[in-house]
Amino acid sequence: MTIIGFVRHGVTAWNKEGRVQGNSDVPLDEEGIEMAKRVADRLSNERWDVIYTSHLIRAKKTAEIIAEKMPDVELVEDARLREFSGGLIEGTTEEERLEKWGKDWNEQDMGFEPHESIISRGLESLMDIKNKHAGKRVLVVSHGGLIKRLLDELITDTKYETHLDNTSLTIVKLQDDKNLCELFNCTAHLKNKVES
Repeated sequence: MTIIGFVRHGVTAWNKEGRVQGNSDVPLDEEGIEMAKRVADRLSNERWDVIYTSHLIRAKKTAEIIAEKMPDVELVEDARLREFSGGLIEGTTEEERLEKWGKDWNEQDMGFEPHESIISRGLESLMDIKNKHAGKRVLVVSHGGLIKRLLDELITDTKYETHLDNTSLTIVKLQDDKNLCELFNCTAHLKNKVES
């Protein structure tokens, strides 16, 4: 059994403005860095064997902050863990989309990355991780959209409708017969000051 701890990156200015990020390389803001430090404090009190991260700066910086608290844990960058492309709507708010394309903008071809492509690369990355680190505990620092889609593929008997919060921790046990979600969207580290 391999355990995957999914961590969504810290908050960015675009998150706060309601802008679609997609593959745009938006950095963490000051609050996002503080959130990453909080989740790092929490995770440093647990055993993790390796950290994988998206190459996009908001996830990579979150992963680097976590890795600083775990000096003996390898940090591996994997571009397959990036957020899916938002095509033409990247950088826009809902209000801007309505103004530019009208109320049915989401029914138009906006050049999004196809669902099959997102799932294919995400699952390929996870299967490589599972094969390389069988029986280990692996942190995967990535993005809300990708993590949610992967959860729907990995845990088929539950639908995860809730939006994933920034720096939330979701733990999945990858098993041969049936995968289990042990923890979903947990942000306890943000509610209380974690002692390091």
